[in-house]
Amino acid sequence: MSHLKLIVPAAILLGGFLVCSTASYGKPEYTKATKKTCTYCHVDQVKAPKELKDAGKYYQEHKSLDGYVEKK
Repeated sequence: MSHLKLIVPAAILLGGFLVCSTASYGKPEYTKATKKTCTYCHVDQVKAPKELKDAGKYYQEHKSLDGYVEKK
């Protein structure tokens, strides 16, 4: 019984870590396809990977940057 008190929380913690660490929002294929860096579409790829700039929102909607006009 005392082993279960350690094993169950450890398994839950490990499972949660595996699920969270495998999630990826941007992919290397996007960089190859667009020939742009991550920061072209993302506000901050480390702190807020889901927060997109206008270019990222355009790419998300159109699956391409063709036709995107960068605002100055």
